[in-house]
Amino acid sequence: MTPTTDAVLAVRSISKSFGGLKAVQDFNLTLPRGSLRGLIGPNGAGKTTVFNLLTGVYRPDAGSVTLAGRNITGLRPFRIADAGLSRTFQNIRLFGELSVLDNVRLGCHVRSQHGVFRSIFRTPYHRGEERAIEASARRLLDVVGLLSRAGEQARNLPYGDQRKLEIARALATEPRVLLLDEPAAGMNSQEKIALRALIQRLRKEFDATILLIEHDMGVVMDICERITVLDYGKTIAEGTPSELQSNPAVIAAYLGAESDCDIDANHAKGGR
Repeated sequence: MTPTTDAVLAVRSISKSFGGLKAVQDFNLTLPRGSLRGLIGPNGAGKTTVFNLLTGVYRPDAGSVTLAGRNITGLRPFRIADAGLSRTFQNIRLFGELSVLDNVRLGCHVRSQHGVFRSIFRTPYHRGEERAIEASARRLLDVVGLLSRAGEQARNLPYGDQRKLEIARALATEPRVLLLDEPAAGMNSQEKIALRALIQRLRKEFDATILLIEHDMGVVMDICERITVLDYGKTIAEGTPSELQSNPAVIAAYLGAESDCDIDANHAKGGR
Protein backbone atom coordinates (compact mmCIF):
# COMPACT_ATOMS: atom_id res chain seq x y z
CA MET A 1 0.00 0.00 0.00
CA THR A 2 1.03 3.64 -0.40
CA PRO A 3 1.75 5.44 2.88
CA THR A 4 -0.43 8.44 3.68
CA THR A 5 0.63 11.76 5.14
CA ASP A 6 -1.16 10.89 8.41
CA ALA A 7 1.36 10.16 11.18
CA VAL A 8 0.23 7.08 13.08
CA LEU A 9 3.34 7.15 15.30
CA ALA A 10 5.14 10.34 16.33
CA VAL A 11 8.23 10.17 18.54
CA ARG A 12 9.47 13.50 19.80
CA SER A 13 12.91 13.97 21.38
CA ILE A 14 12.92 10.86 23.56
CA SER A 15 16.05 10.19 25.59
CA LYS A 16 17.15 7.48 27.99
CA SER A 17 20.23 7.16 30.19
CA PHE A 18 21.42 4.29 32.35
CA GLY A 19 23.69 5.82 34.98
CA GLY A 20 26.26 7.79 33.02
CA LEU A 21 25.49 6.01 29.72
CA LYS A 22 23.29 7.96 27.32
CA ALA A 23 21.66 5.04 25.51
CA VAL A 24 19.30 7.16 23.38
CA GLN A 25 19.61 10.90 22.85
CA ASP A 26 16.96 13.21 21.43
CA PHE A 27 15.44 10.56 19.13
CA ASN A 28 12.72 11.67 16.70
CA LEU A 29 10.63 9.61 14.30
CA THR A 30 7.43 10.05 12.34
CA LEU A 31 5.72 7.04 10.78
CA PRO A 32 3.00 7.81 8.22
CA ARG A 33 0.21 5.25 8.09
CA GLY A 34 1.17 2.38 5.81
CA SER A 35 4.89 3.11 5.81
CA LEU A 36 7.72 0.58 6.09
CA ARG A 37 10.70 2.09 7.89
CA GLY A 38 14.08 0.69 8.86
CA LEU A 39 16.09 1.43 12.01
CA ILE A 40 19.73 0.38 11.73
CA GLY A 41 23.09 0.97 13.37
CA PRO A 42 26.19 -0.86 14.59
CA ASN A 43 26.50 -2.78 17.86
CA GLY A 44 25.36 -0.78 20.87
CA ALA A 45 23.75 1.94 18.78
CA GLY A 46 20.56 1.98 20.87
CA LYS A 47 18.08 0.40 18.46
CA THR A 48 16.51 -2.08 20.86
CA THR A 49 16.46 0.59 23.57
CA VAL A 50 14.30 2.66 21.21
CA PHE A 51 11.90 -0.28 20.84
CA ASN A 52 11.81 -0.71 24.61
CA LEU A 53 10.98 2.97 25.04
CA LEU A 54 8.20 2.81 22.46
CA THR A 55 6.61 -0.28 24.00
CA GLY A 56 6.79 0.72 27.67
CA VAL A 57 9.59 -1.57 28.80
CA TYR A 58 11.51 1.60 29.67
CA ARG A 59 10.10 5.01 30.50
CA PRO A 60 11.78 7.91 28.63
CA ASP A 61 13.76 10.41 30.70
CA ALA A 62 12.48 13.07 28.31
CA GLY A 63 10.31 13.37 25.22
CA SER A 64 6.99 11.87 24.14
CA VAL A 65 5.47 9.05 22.09
CA THR A 66 2.12 9.55 20.38
CA LEU A 67 0.15 6.74 18.73
CA ALA A 68 -2.76 7.70 16.50
CA GLY A 69 -3.06 11.01 18.33
CA ARG A 70 -2.89 9.46 21.82
CA ASN A 71 0.00 10.17 24.15
CA ILE A 72 1.26 6.74 25.27
CA THR A 73 4.47 7.95 26.93
CA GLY A 74 5.21 5.96 30.08
CA LEU A 75 2.21 3.64 29.83
CA ARG A 76 2.70 0.03 30.89
CA PRO A 77 3.46 -2.44 28.06
CA PHE A 78 0.03 -4.11 28.09
CA ARG A 79 -1.66 -0.70 27.84
CA ILE A 80 0.52 0.22 24.88
CA ALA A 81 -0.27 -3.11 23.20
CA ASP A 82 -3.95 -2.44 23.78
CA ALA A 83 -3.53 1.00 22.18
CA GLY A 84 -2.19 -0.66 19.05
CA LEU A 85 1.61 -0.97 19.24
CA SER A 86 2.93 -4.52 19.05
CA ARG A 87 6.38 -6.06 18.62
CA THR A 88 8.52 -9.11 18.11
CA PHE A 89 11.80 -9.66 19.95
CA GLN A 90 15.40 -10.26 18.95
CA ASN A 91 15.44 -13.17 21.41
CA ILE A 92 12.34 -15.21 20.65
CA ARG A 93 9.74 -15.13 23.44
CA LEU A 94 7.17 -17.75 22.56
CA PHE A 95 5.28 -19.96 25.00
CA GLY A 96 7.20 -23.07 24.10
CA GLU A 97 4.96 -25.53 25.95
CA LEU A 98 1.83 -24.25 24.23
CA SER A 99 0.74 -25.19 20.75
CA VAL A 100 1.49 -23.02 17.74
CA LEU A 101 -2.23 -22.22 17.53
CA ASP A 102 -2.53 -21.30 21.20
CA ASN A 103 0.39 -18.87 20.93
CA VAL A 104 -1.52 -16.92 18.31
CA ARG A 105 -4.82 -17.27 20.17
CA LEU A 106 -3.21 -15.52 23.13
CA GLY A 107 -2.44 -12.56 20.90
CA CYS A 108 -6.04 -12.49 19.69
CA HIS A 109 -7.31 -12.29 23.28
CA VAL A 110 -5.89 -8.74 23.56
CA ARG A 111 -8.95 -7.69 21.55
CA SER A 112 -11.48 -10.06 23.20
CA GLN A 113 -14.54 -8.57 24.90
CA HIS A 114 -15.78 -11.35 27.17
CA GLY A 115 -15.49 -10.86 30.91
CA VAL A 116 -15.20 -13.23 33.84
CA PHE A 117 -18.94 -14.00 33.99
CA ARG A 118 -19.11 -14.94 30.32
CA SER A 119 -15.96 -17.06 30.61
CA ILE A 120 -17.11 -18.98 33.69
CA PHE A 121 -20.62 -19.69 32.43
CA ARG A 122 -19.63 -20.22 28.80
CA THR A 123 -22.34 -17.90 27.51
CA PRO A 124 -23.29 -18.02 23.81
CA TYR A 125 -21.44 -14.75 23.31
CA HIS A 126 -18.29 -16.22 24.86
CA ARG A 127 -18.48 -19.37 22.73
CA GLY A 128 -19.03 -17.32 19.59
CA GLU A 129 -16.08 -15.09 20.34
CA GLU A 130 -13.84 -18.08 21.00
CA ARG A 131 -14.80 -19.53 17.61
CA ALA A 132 -13.99 -16.20 15.96
CA ILE A 133 -10.62 -16.04 17.77
CA GLU A 134 -9.68 -19.53 16.60
CA ALA A 135 -10.68 -18.71 13.02
CA SER A 136 -8.59 -15.54 13.13
CA ALA A 137 -5.61 -17.38 14.60
CA ARG A 138 -5.80 -20.07 11.92
CA ARG A 139 -5.97 -17.44 9.21
CA LEU A 140 -2.82 -15.77 10.53
CA LEU A 141 -1.01 -19.10 10.68
CA ASP A 142 -2.03 -19.70 7.08
CA VAL A 143 -0.62 -16.32 6.08
CA VAL A 144 2.80 -17.08 7.62
CA GLY A 145 2.78 -20.67 6.33
CA LEU A 146 2.36 -22.48 9.65
CA LEU A 147 -1.25 -23.69 9.55
CA SER A 148 -0.19 -27.30 9.01
CA ARG A 149 1.77 -27.15 12.29
CA ALA A 150 -0.99 -25.55 14.38
CA GLY A 151 -1.16 -28.45 16.85
CA GLU A 152 2.57 -28.77 17.49
CA GLN A 153 4.34 -27.32 20.50
CA ALA A 154 5.93 -23.99 19.61
CA ARG A 155 9.33 -25.06 20.96
CA ASN A 156 9.51 -27.85 18.36
CA LEU A 157 9.40 -25.47 15.40
CA PRO A 158 12.59 -24.75 13.48
CA TYR A 159 14.14 -21.39 14.34
CA GLY A 160 12.93 -19.64 11.21
CA ASP A 161 9.38 -20.84 11.80
CA GLN A 162 9.51 -19.61 15.39
CA ARG A 163 10.32 -16.17 13.99
CA LYS A 164 7.26 -16.35 11.75
CA LEU A 165 5.11 -17.49 14.67
CA GLU A 166 6.19 -14.44 16.66
CA ILE A 167 5.10 -12.23 13.78
CA ALA A 168 1.72 -14.00 13.60
CA ARG A 169 1.19 -13.56 17.34
CA ALA A 170 2.06 -9.85 17.13
CA LEU A 171 -0.38 -9.42 14.24
CA ALA A 172 -3.09 -11.14 16.26
CA THR A 173 -3.27 -8.06 18.50
CA GLU A 174 -4.42 -6.05 15.44
CA PRO A 175 -1.70 -3.43 15.83
CA ARG A 176 -1.71 0.02 14.31
CA VAL A 177 2.09 -0.19 14.26
CA LEU A 178 4.14 -3.39 14.14
CA LEU A 179 7.73 -3.34 15.45
CA LEU A 180 9.94 -6.14 14.13
CA ASP A 181 13.21 -6.67 16.01
CA GLU A 182 15.67 -8.50 13.76
CA PRO A 183 13.14 -10.88 12.18
CA ALA A 184 15.78 -12.30 9.79
CA ALA A 185 18.19 -13.29 12.58
CA GLY A 186 19.21 -16.92 12.27
CA MET A 187 17.56 -17.40 8.88
CA ASN A 188 19.30 -18.80 5.81
CA SER A 189 19.29 -17.00 2.47
CA GLN A 190 16.13 -18.67 1.19
CA GLU A 191 14.26 -17.99 4.42
CA LYS A 192 15.29 -14.32 4.20
CA ILE A 193 13.91 -14.07 0.67
CA ALA A 194 10.62 -15.53 1.89
CA LEU A 195 10.64 -13.15 4.87
CA ARG A 196 10.93 -10.11 2.62
CA ALA A 197 7.91 -11.24 0.66
CA LEU A 198 5.99 -11.96 3.88
CA ILE A 199 6.67 -8.51 5.35
CA GLN A 200 5.54 -6.82 2.15
CA ARG A 201 2.44 -8.99 2.09
CA LEU A 202 1.58 -8.14 5.70
CA ARG A 203 1.92 -4.46 4.97
CA LYS A 204 -0.50 -4.69 2.06
CA GLU A 205 -2.98 -7.25 3.38
CA PHE A 206 -3.24 -5.98 6.97
CA ASP A 207 -2.83 -2.25 6.29
CA ALA A 208 0.21 -2.45 8.55
CA THR A 209 2.64 0.30 9.45
CA ILE A 210 6.00 -1.34 10.15
CA LEU A 211 9.22 -0.27 11.87
CA LEU A 212 12.01 -2.77 11.32
CA ILE A 213 15.30 -3.30 13.14
CA GLU A 214 17.52 -5.53 11.05
CA HIS A 215 21.27 -6.15 10.76
CA ASP A 216 21.00 -7.75 7.32
CA MET A 217 21.47 -4.85 4.92
CA GLY A 218 20.08 -6.86 2.02
CA VAL A 219 16.70 -7.12 3.76
CA VAL A 220 16.66 -3.47 4.87
CA MET A 221 17.73 -1.97 1.56
CA ASP A 222 15.32 -4.15 -0.40
CA ILE A 223 12.05 -3.45 1.43
CA CYS A 224 12.33 -0.22 3.46
CA GLU A 225 11.34 3.10 1.93
CA ARG A 226 13.25 5.18 4.45
CA ILE A 227 15.88 4.29 7.01
CA THR A 228 17.03 5.93 10.24
CA VAL A 229 20.61 5.27 11.34
CA LEU A 230 21.69 5.35 15.00
CA ASP A 231 25.19 5.42 16.43
CA TYR A 232 25.92 5.70 20.16
CA GLY A 233 22.29 6.61 20.78
CA LYS A 234 22.22 9.51 18.31
CA THR A 235 20.56 9.74 14.91
CA ILE A 236 23.37 10.28 12.44
CA ALA A 237 21.45 9.93 9.18
CA GLU A 238 18.00 9.48 7.72
CA GLY A 239 16.87 8.94 4.17
CA THR A 240 16.11 6.49 1.39
CA PRO A 241 18.26 3.38 0.93
CA SER A 242 19.99 4.93 -2.09
CA GLU A 243 20.78 8.11 -0.13
CA LEU A 244 22.34 6.19 2.75
CA GLN A 245 24.45 3.76 0.75
CA SER A 246 27.11 6.40 0.10
CA ASN A 247 26.58 8.57 3.20
CA PRO A 248 30.04 9.20 4.77
CA ALA A 249 28.66 9.28 8.35
CA VAL A 250 26.92 5.92 7.90
CA ILE A 251 30.00 4.35 6.33
CA ALA A 252 32.17 5.64 9.18
CA ALA A 253 29.76 4.28 11.80
CA TYR A 254 29.78 0.81 10.30
CA LEU A 255 33.39 0.53 9.18
CA GLY A 256 35.06 2.71 11.79
CA ALA A 257 36.60 5.12 9.29
CA GLU A 258 35.83 7.09 6.19
CA SER A 259 35.66 4.86 3.15
CA ASP A 260 34.85 5.08 -0.54
CA CYS A 261 32.73 1.92 -0.49
CA ASP A 262 28.94 1.87 -0.27
CA ILE A 263 26.85 0.41 2.53
CA ASP A 264 24.98 -2.35 0.79
CA ALA A 265 24.06 -6.00 1.15
CA ASN A 266 27.66 -7.11 0.52
CA HIS A 267 29.36 -4.72 2.93
CA ALA A 268 28.68 -3.71 6.53
CA LYS A 269 26.53 -5.95 8.70
CA GLY A 270 25.22 -3.83 11.55
CA GLY A 271 24.24 -5.38 14.88
CA ARG A 272 22.57 -4.17 18.07
